[in-house]
Amino acid sequence: MRYFIKLAYNGTLYHGWQHQPNAASVQETMNKAFSTILNSQINIMGAGRTDTGVHAKEMYAHFDFDTPFDITSLIHKLNSFLPKDIVVYAIFPVADEAHTRFDATKRTYEYHINTFKDAFLQEQSWYFYQKLDLDLMNEAAKSLLNHTDFQCFSKVNTDVNTFDCSIFEAYWIKENNKLIFTISANRFLRNMVRSIVGTLINIGLHKITLNDFEKIIESKNRDKAGFSVPAHGLYLTKIEYDLEKIEKREEKIEDKK
Repeated sequence: MRYFIKLAYNGTLYHGWQHQPNAASVQETMNKAFSTILNSQINIMGAGRTDTGVHAKEMYAHFDFDTPFDITSLIHKLNSFLPKDIVVYAIFPVADEAHTRFDATKRTYEYHINTFKDAFLQEQSWYFYQKLDLDLMNEAAKSLLNHTDFQCFSKVNTDVNTFDCSIFEAYWIKENNKLIFTISANRFLRNMVRSIVGTLINIGLHKITLNDFEKIIESKNRDKAGFSVPAHGLYLTKIEYDLEKIEKREEKIEDKK
């Protein structure tokens, strides 16, 4: 039987989600916890990859396990076993073919900037003190919705079949000394959000114009886009699925019992 896991983590001490040799990853840490508690080799698949230092307020992953277990008890044991920077919120059964990565319909990221130095947020937001034109940055962000090819914001030499993404929303808000950029799309390219934020900052500093921003996107050239902002300000905040589709799959599972 296949199960979805809803979890969150502080990415400060990890080299991203995906397992890597000779480096701590969230996936490896989760595999070890599940395998130890369930006394079986468990390989967890994530809904996506986050880079070194990136955080996730909401992440989904899945695993297969055929022996019945008490979900509430397993969640409690996992949260006792896992390090303090990873938490499991929920585990629930889905259809055998359900996939946390391929069945996701929408993903949302936030980028957090502190405009005044905060000693307690050094690894959870990026300190940037220069004054930014937030209205202009929001104009540029809104124009992202008019495009689909975002090769200019993608890490070079990445192995993808297409650079097309459907962006549903992109905007900045100000909360006291914090600036927060929110962006949602059906999929994201490697380093895409961080390079978009860096380019929007150049807009906010009046280093480039809105017309320049459009030309950068049309160029499909990463060298023409802005710098990539530090990873520690980036959060994966939400992953959405077709809930009705998942519920129907759960009904199928009940029918098989």
